[in-house]
Amino acid sequence: MIYTVTLSPSIDYVVRLSSMRFNVTNRTDSEEFYFGGKGINVSQVLAELDLDSTALGFIAGFTGDALANGIRNSHIRTDFIRLNEGFTRINIKIKSGGETEVNGQGPDIPQEALDQLMSKLDAIRDGDVLVLAGSIPKTLPDDVYEKMLERVKDKKILIAVDATKKLLVNSLSCHPFLIKPNRLELSEIFHATVENDKDVEKYARELQKLGARNVIVSLGRQGAFLLDENGETHKCGTLKQPVLNTVGAGDSMVAGFIAGYIKTGDYAYALKLGSACGNATSFLPGLATRAKIDEVFAKL
Repeated sequence: MIYTVTLSPSIDYVVRLSSMRFNVTNRTDSEEFYFGGKGINVSQVLAELDLDSTALGFIAGFTGDALANGIRNSHIRTDFIRLNEGFTRINIKIKSGGETEVNGQGPDIPQEALDQLMSKLDAIRDGDVLVLAGSIPKTLPDDVYEKMLERVKDKKILIAVDATKKLLVNSLSCHPFLIKPNRLELSEIFHATVENDKDVEKYARELQKLGARNVIVSLGRQGAFLLDENGETHKCGTLKQPVLNTVGAGDSMVAGFIAGYIKTGDYAYALKLGSACGNATSFLPGLATRAKIDEVFAKL
């Protein structure tokens, strides 16, 4: 079983306007809702690839009910912890020429709820996959991912961590199977300028020294770089199609890489499938569909 953890899930409310002005009433040209958060996005793309997963995390209020109902899929089992106070956050994405985001804070997570989540990790068995993805509520400590990984340290599982700064760095001592920083995040971690492929490889190897097994660095329009656990490097490009959406593209890449590795055990194939999923999401209003993934994969 694949388990995905989303500590701060969300409903993304996307509004499109021909022009945006402040201090007046603006009316949308179109609007959409998407249910997710990074771990949940991973589960949804895995479902497109016919892989089952269990989505863990916290929900609260009427927005939590909407999210749980909105991601119902035969390939996704939800096992959320319901909080008694607050509501699942709403993120507003304003698309008017550029893209402006206003992200909600989400509910506070009491210690007893975090303890419940930790207990759910005990269901993980050897051979399973655990994906920790995304930001955390402000009430949780920066080492929360590290504590979760300590909980499962004696199990023979594959672990993927898709997070930033301290959340990511603190997890490396637990030797995650996969991490996926982007170029900017590499710069932030090492307080360095990352300009070219040589720099990317240099700092990916530094992350391996700190404990990561496989390091994908997403490079936007330049594609993705992989340093695998055998020390080999791989690169995959992107298709030249109009980008409609960047939300969830990285999560889609994580899902595709995991699916590709589970299917073949081949890192080059896993990177290609991951890149196809990331590209597919960027070419659609929402997350990648199986049809779009297959189309992109054939052209990469």
